[in-house]
Amino acid sequence: MLNLEPATRVLAGLVTGVRDEQLPGPTPCAGRSLGDLLDHIDGLSLAFTLAAAKTPPEGGSPGPSADASRLGPDWRTRIPARLAALADAWKDESSWAGMTEAGGVDLPGEVAGVVALDEVVVHGWDVAVATGQTFTCDPELLEATYDFVRQSVAESPDGTPGLFGPPVPVPDDAPLLDRLIALTGRDPDWRP
Repeated sequence: MLNLEPATRVLAGLVTGVRDEQLPGPTPCAGRSLGDLLDHIDGLSLAFTLAAAKTPPEGGSPGPSADASRLGPDWRTRIPARLAALADAWKDESSWAGMTEAGGVDLPGEVAGVVALDEVVVHGWDVAVATGQTFTCDPELLEATYDFVRQSVAESPDGTPGLFGPPVPVPDDAPLLDRLIALTGRDPDWRP
């Protein structure tokens, strides 16, 4: 079991630091504006909160969204609240057991929890670099995310469509965060 709260708290702070004029700007996620990315974070926060509770989404799973037009006017309060609920949901030991569903995919609870962590950590970095904010990550959570991504890349070295692109080469002695980001197919030196 991992405590996702340090990572969700960082991402929530980054979200509240986004300025309106930054919403149409680019992100390290190819083809996604910052507004699109925020919509994706909003949706994944809800999806993985429901996954922790083993509660299927009402009306079935719509799958991941990334559409800035869906943000609505309350996104600066709604997304941090959903991130807090996400962290709270994964504090329940039963969340990490049995099977669940997230984004239309069935997976073990223990895997879903780490996927949720990966989404929060990596998209936290995305938001930070896209907006010129500082990104930090709890070392234990960074290590857990890196281990998950490293295993995923070992299984799919050319990337996993919808999850990771092909890894970007970085030196073996690069900081752990840079190695993690590179494994997801992002350039750790990316700037808008």
